[in-house]
Amino acid sequence: MTAVSTRVCYTLQPLPVGAVAGTQMSSDSSKKRKPKVIRTDGAAPDGKRSKADAEQDVKYYSEETEVDLRDPGKDYELYKQTCEELQRLMAEIQDLKSKGSKDSAAEIEERRIQSCVHFMTLKKLNRLAHIRLKKGRDQTHEAKQKVDAYHLQLQNLLYEVMHLQKEITKCLEFKSKHEEIELVSVEEFYKEAPPEISKPDITLSDPHHQTLARLDWELEQRKRLAEKYKECLTSKEKILKEIEVKKEYLSSLQPRLNSIMQASLPVQEYLFMPFDQAHKQYETARHLPPPLYVLFVQANAYGQACDKKLSVAIEGSVEEAKALYKPPEDSQDDESDSDAEEEQTTKRRRPTLGVQLDDKRKEMLKRHPLSVTVDLKCKDESVLHLTFYYLMNLNVMTVKTKVTTAVEMTTPISAGDLLSPDSLLNCLYPGDHGKKTPNPANQFQFDKVGILTLNDYVTELGHPYVWVQKLGGLHFPKDQPQHTVTADNSLSASHMEMTMKLLRTRLQSRLALHKQFASLEHGIVPVSSECQQLFPAKVVSRLVKWTAITYEDYLELSYTKDIVEAGLAEDTHLYYMALIERGTAKLQAAVVLNPGYSSMPPVFSLCLTWKGERTNNNDDNIRAMESEVSVFYKELSGPKPGYQLLTNQLQRLCVILDVYLETESHDNSVEGPKEFPQEKMCLRLVRGPSRMKPFKFNHPQGFFSHR
Repeated sequence: MTAVSTRVCYTLQPLPVGAVAGTQMSSDSSKKRKPKVIRTDGAAPDGKRSKADAEQDVKYYSEETEVDLRDPGKDYELYKQTCEELQRLMAEIQDLKSKGSKDSAAEIEERRIQSCVHFMTLKKLNRLAHIRLKKGRDQTHEAKQKVDAYHLQLQNLLYEVMHLQKEITKCLEFKSKHEEIELVSVEEFYKEAPPEISKPDITLSDPHHQTLARLDWELEQRKRLAEKYKECLTSKEKILKEIEVKKEYLSSLQPRLNSIMQASLPVQEYLFMPFDQAHKQYETARHLPPPLYVLFVQANAYGQACDKKLSVAIEGSVEEAKALYKPPEDSQDDESDSDAEEEQTTKRRRPTLGVQLDDKRKEMLKRHPLSVTVDLKCKDESVLHLTFYYLMNLNVMTVKTKVTTAVEMTTPISAGDLLSPDSLLNCLYPGDHGKKTPNPANQFQFDKVGILTLNDYVTELGHPYVWVQKLGGLHFPKDQPQHTVTADNSLSASHMEMTMKLLRTRLQSRLALHKQFASLEHGIVPVSSECQQLFPAKVVSRLVKWTAITYEDYLELSYTKDIVEAGLAEDTHLYYMALIERGTAKLQAAVVLNPGYSSMPPVFSLCLTWKGERTNNNDDNIRAMESEVSVFYKELSGPKPGYQLLTNQLQRLCVILDVYLETESHDNSVEGPKEFPQEKMCLRLVRGPSRMKPFKFNHPQGFFSHR
């Protein structure tokens, strides 16, 4: 056969992208693909390209514009027709080959050529599909970029809005310097300030000018006080000079007084005057360890100067104290002999590990043979006995307490922990529980001998309160490296007066509570005559029960969670339960009594059982009743020192329970008289959306109003 040179030409219709989903190619691969060149039988040799080939390249690159002009639906139909034609041609070729006739070769070749044309059509449709896919992806990417740009603009706007809101909040929360100055009240300002400063015709109607005028008056007062301060300083200097002159005079008297004391010894013995006894006590004080010596000197000086009812004494064995400071004789020979004896004893018998640890613990917790006792007497002749010890190896001080009353008192059941030596002085200063050693170095010593905490030995040794260390002049800083801590006289002197006042106040408050609890357990709320004006004449609700509860029982109550979460209830506090009744209504009050009573008020948590259970969680008036008792406690303190605060709070609780029940609306569907008739005079029964009741008692008018 002779080869016939022919050029195949074809026309294509548009094809949809989805029709060639199985033959998709990436846009990147299509970019890397070289342009297809349509060759003929009479094509030019390799490496040489004709003008027709260049035109084919132009047609290929112009297919992107052709895609926009073609219909994807028609291309899909063309794709199906081409596939059907290919199937038909392949079937005919197979039939012709199966017949095996010699004349069928030309027909088979013709059908092969037609099949190649259809394959080229499929390739063309495939390229169009890929171009459409690439364009779709590009359009999607452009739309995504637009969305990202809009989202970025939105985020910028939101950030700007947030910044502006913060600036607005800062401006609203701005506080001027003058707000920190405590100015006199407005009434006092207009009463004391001269008219040229107060300017009442302008300032009464203008708050801004009023504040400026009050600041001017404050400046004027401070100038006057500054001048007065200078005058006081000059008078102080004069007094100091006079004191120096008198000191010189007194120092010259010391030798003469010594000679007089020596000459008056027979007179002292005859008149039983204890000057010599005091001298012996000071001789004994020489053998005290430094912390106890500082305590003895400062307490004795404070008692002589400020508190005549304070007595200080030294107890213990002086001989044992002297033996502690005796130097060992023939130390070298003794050491060699003792080593030999120890070797012999260890060969004979070795103590067990437990016995060795017990001996080490006893040695580490060993107290000094001498101790200092301080007795504080109150006006009712009650005495607080304090015995101070010094642990030599731990370098800390401890104290044991005991109370002696002038009259034998009946002990109420609920007052068990009031005068207990273990809890009497707890939290004399805030947070000072006396359960841990204040010396950080002791923990390393405890680890060596297997002691977990000093709290296990407090009953035997006493409580190592921080204020006890300060009375002995010891200070253990926690945020600095530990050095050898020595007793400081100035530290003891600076804390002596305040601590003694707190100790006497603590004893008096506990004795007052002890007497009150005896009445409370019998259902009687004792109210002193000075405090009668705080309550109305008739109080119907009454105290039925007063008992002590444990800290664990208090935590289990559902209506005390707010107090516990606020940190107002700790295991060192005292806890009580009061039950107040009126008719069918029962009010339970869980009371937290701070060890610092009455400077720290008791905190009440209430639960009313009447027509259901009402607490501060579901009734705003119960929360208001708690605030009336626990927050406005200063109205109930009574005369100083305010030891009647607890009983006044309980009496106020009975009063506001009457107000709560009497102001409740009556159910008209229930026949019969009202269970709690209104006996208290109230200006308004309820107020506001929360229907708050008037719990504030106004004396002497005798009516109740809202706060």
